Amino acid sequence: MTTADHWTVGDVTVHRVDEVPLPPATGPWLLPDATPEVVAGHEWLRPGFADEEGVLRLDSHSFAFTVDGARVLVDTGIGNGKERANPAWHDLDTDYLQRLTAAGFHPDSVDLVILTHLHADHVGWNTRATDGAWLPTFPGARYVTSRVEREFWAGYAMDEARRQLFRDSVIPVEEAGLLDLLDIPAEGTEVAPGVRLVPTPGHTPGHVAVELTSRGRTAMITGDCVHHPVQLAAPGVGACVDIDPVRSEASRRELLGSLAGTDTLLLGTHFAPPTAGYVVAHEGAYRLSPTPAGSL
Repeated sequence: MTTADHWTVGDVTVHRVDEVPLPPATGPWLLPDATPEVVAGHEWLRPGFADEEGVLRLDSHSFAFTVDGARVLVDTGIGNGKERANPAWHDLDTDYLQRLTAAGFHPDSVDLVILTHLHADHVGWNTRATDGAWLPTFPGARYVTSRVEREFWAGYAMDEARRQLFRDSVIPVEEAGLLDLLDIPAEGTEVAPGVRLVPTPGHTPGHVAVELTSRGRTAMITGDCVHHPVQLAAPGVGACVDIDPVRSEASRRELLGSLAGTDTLLLGTHFAPPTAGYVVAHEGAYRLSPTPAGSL
């Protein structure tokens, strides 16, 4: 088991807790307009974010950090033993919880779980199988997401695969009384000292990014507002699963525009290593200037 990469933001250490690399077929499915020809035009994407053939590299991981004594986890990945329509996500058996514990975040010690949105690859470790039932993995935590997000899915005509993910990874948390739905204004809302949820709708209606501030330093965790660094170079490239592609692109452009040329560290929820960096203006769009991680 490898140690967790981490970045320092003021007094806060942000750990990337790996679950699994996503298979090569993920890129063409998820971001169909990010063709090898598009990728080839941006040399800075290689070798970390794409291979020499233009195949995108994507990961599933969480970010974990401690603020004001509270242990915080952002998104919970795919999960083990879950019945999923996507074969790459179905019935996984990973050492994610061991990695999380090794980074200093035993499941019983987690105080706050932030869910950027309610897709299968962001809520899976909300629960784990215990004596034949799906029970909260983080029993002492407050789980938070946008009220808009939960209410959208409550009124959505779900297919069976999506109903299954809610049955095994969302509803058990609700039934345990651990899920808090937040009304998030345009300027965002603070959920812990220096931790602010920022509305970035489009991928889903209630999607949020997560801003972390400590001692004058700032980081932004993308969620799925930005799936891959190729979207910095080509912000018009959207995901096939965006609920509102136009709004998703607008949110992405607004977020990237607000970060370009600043010292805010961008942490990509699906970015393969090097995972983090600074957004800089480049050739009419943007590029990521990577920041090396440390490891503990």
